[in-house]
Amino acid sequence: MVGSYANGGSAAAEEKLDELRRLLGKSDGDPLRVVGVGAGAWGSVFCALLQDAYGRHRDRVQVRVWRRAGRAVDRADAERLFEVINAREDVLRRLIRRCAYLKYVEARLGDRTLHADEILRDGFCLNMLDTPLCPLKVVTNLQEAVWDADIVVNGLPSTETREVFGEIGRYWKERITQPLIISLAKGIEASLDPVPRIITPTQMISNATGVPLENILYLGGPNIASEIYNKEYANARICGADKWRKPLAKFLRQPHFIVWDNSDLITHEVMGGLKNVYAIGAGMVAALTNESATSKSVYFSLCTSEMIYITHLLAREPEKLAGPLLADTYVTLLKGRNAWYGQKLAKGELTLEMGDSIKGKGTIQGVSAVNAFYELLSQGSLCVMHPETKKPVAPVELCPILKTLYKILIKRELATDSILQAIRDESMYDPRERIEMAQRQSLYRPSLLGLPKGDAKA
Repeated sequence: MVGSYANGGSAAAEEKLDELRRLLGKSDGDPLRVVGVGAGAWGSVFCALLQDAYGRHRDRVQVRVWRRAGRAVDRADAERLFEVINAREDVLRRLIRRCAYLKYVEARLGDRTLHADEILRDGFCLNMLDTPLCPLKVVTNLQEAVWDADIVVNGLPSTETREVFGEIGRYWKERITQPLIISLAKGIEASLDPVPRIITPTQMISNATGVPLENILYLGGPNIASEIYNKEYANARICGADKWRKPLAKFLRQPHFIVWDNSDLITHEVMGGLKNVYAIGAGMVAALTNESATSKSVYFSLCTSEMIYITHLLAREPEKLAGPLLADTYVTLLKGRNAWYGQKLAKGELTLEMGDSIKGKGTIQGVSAVNAFYELLSQGSLCVMHPETKKPVAPVELCPILKTLYKILIKRELATDSILQAIRDESMYDPRERIEMAQRQSLYRPSLLGLPKGDAKA
């Protein structure tokens, strides 16, 4: 099945490829170079989708992935990988044809150590072993990978984006043309000086590399990486400047993966980070209540009212974000790694001392997002009127679930079962009241997104 999917037919794929090549000024004999930076689940799947769709046109496009060398595959993962290979006849035959099967036998027996970059070349992502991909061109030298790239796909966690793209920026100092960058990262940082504001991965990339923000786009869900590669129907939204988002949406679109476009880059990017915050709490509630549908629905009602309240601080027209935000939140609560992490914490199978980079899952970006949103929304300069006391308070005082998650995950003052106390608090507002309060008050704070007062777009 891998590699058999034609992107709407070979002729259609060729037409879309040629159109993007023309826009980028590519001459005959000079292939379009697409480089994925980072090889987590979504970053690897994204590049594999492009390889499946366009890989047959090798003279006109090259897709490769950078990941760090040296990450060993442990014995348990080697055993699991061997089971996956032998359960899929197409994968087994492919490895035998490539004379690559024997090393997996040796690793299964403990006679050899495999490495993450090595298995990715054969189509296996360390964070998603149960979903074999197509073979990928993997480069472990960052400078070699990116120096002549036309399109760079940021598949790194937001917590690693600044450092890696700072290094990339040094390699690009002599470049004449600016590349396009598509960021998949869903996370934020908080900057409190001189005024509280959010810093998104696309802003980090622009600051680190000097690439103008109009050449940087964000692609958001709702989606689950393994399901998209297995051809489950999905949609996504690419956000950014008019010049690039429409041709890139067309280039990325496949019959099972519909890509829309939107001009509001920064706000959509922030929303992608916000839903990860509340997904962790959802996982905790599910585990602590033995998957009680009633308790989960109570939590969903309360957390979405907080999210809507926060969007009123971040957007002039927050109702336009309701659909994408709720859809992305829904799929993350159902099957995302942040909800999974919350469940494991509540069950005692993981501890906070283990950190937020988890074997087989990658970075849990909701943890750093909890810290960032709490820091921002606790600033006195953003005060809003408390509906009962009629006194100014920091916005976070009206977000009890966010406050509780901060005390659990960041301050470590509370146990995970405190999330249940938060949603069962008798003094808790009716979620409808929080939404109505947000609609009545003028909450919009463009400075939170680094925008001048009165500006509505990034």
